[in-house]
Amino acid sequence: MSAIERPTPRQQTRRLVVLAAAVFAVVVPIVQNLGGFGLSQAEFAAEGNQTLQVAGYAFSIWGLIYLGLLAYAVRQALPQTGESVLINRMGWPSAVAFFGIGMWIIAAALNLKAASVVIIFASLLALLVPLLVNARTIRTTGVMDRDRWFLIWPLAALAGWLTVAAPLNLITTATAFDALPAFLSPTVWAIAIPAFAVLVGLEVTHYLRTLAYPLPIAWGLVGIFVAEQERNPTVAYPSLVAAFILVVVVVVVTFGLKRGIERPH
Repeated sequence: MSAIERPTPRQQTRRLVVLAAAVFAVVVPIVQNLGGFGLSQAEFAAEGNQTLQVAGYAFSIWGLIYLGLLAYAVRQALPQTGESVLINRMGWPSAVAFFGIGMWIIAAALNLKAASVVIIFASLLALLVPLLVNARTIRTTGVMDRDRWFLIWPLAALAGWLTVAAPLNLITTATAFDALPAFLSPTVWAIAIPAFAVLVGLEVTHYLRTLAYPLPIAWGLVGIFVAEQERNPTVAYPSLVAAFILVVVVVVVTFGLKRGIERPH
C-alpha cells in the first residue's frame, strides 16, 4: 500500500501547483471554445490534415482524460493523502505536462504551429520519462492501491494519448508548411505514425504493464482508420491492424507477466 507519511509544507505547495496546473489544463479549452477565441482545435488540425487525419469523435477521449487529471490532482492535494513515492516523484512532471496541454490549446488558437509541436512533445516527455524511471514502482503498486487508480491510470492515459497526438501534430504541421521530406511519399509518412505509436506503446507497456497507457493509443489508431478508410485505405487498414496488434500484445504482457518479476532484456 502507499505510504501514509503526511506532506510537509513544501510538499503541500507542490501539490497545490499540481492542482492549479490541472485546473488550468481543463479550463483553458472550455474558455477557448465558449469564447470563440482564435482557431478551434478542429480548425487548427484541418490546416494540415491532407497527409493524415483522425476522426473527430476520437478527441472525445479528452473528456475522460480531464476527469482523470482532476481526480488525481484533487486527491493528491488533500492534506490527508499520504506522501507516497509516486505522488512525490510524479508531482512536478505532472504539473509541467498539465501546463503544457493547456498552453497547447492557446498555441493552436493563435495558429502557432511550430510552437504547438514543441509544447506537445515537451508535455509527452515530461510524463513519459519519469513514468519509465519509476516503472518498477508502478509495476509493484497493488491493484487496489489508490495510487494505481488515481495516479498511474490518469497520468499513463494522458501519456498514451500524447504518444499518438504528438507525432500527428508533427506531421500535420509539416504538411501545412509543405515540409515533409520528399524522399518518402506522404502515404509512407502517414503509415509511419501508427507504426511509431505501436512500437512505442509496446515498449513502454513492457515496462509499465498497465493498460492505461496503450488503450488511448489504440483508440487513436482506430480513429485514424475511421477517418482514412475511404480517403486513403493504404493508411487506414495498417492503422487498424496496428491497433489490433497493440491491444492483443499488451493484454498478454500486462496480465501474463507478474508485475514484481524483473525479466532480462
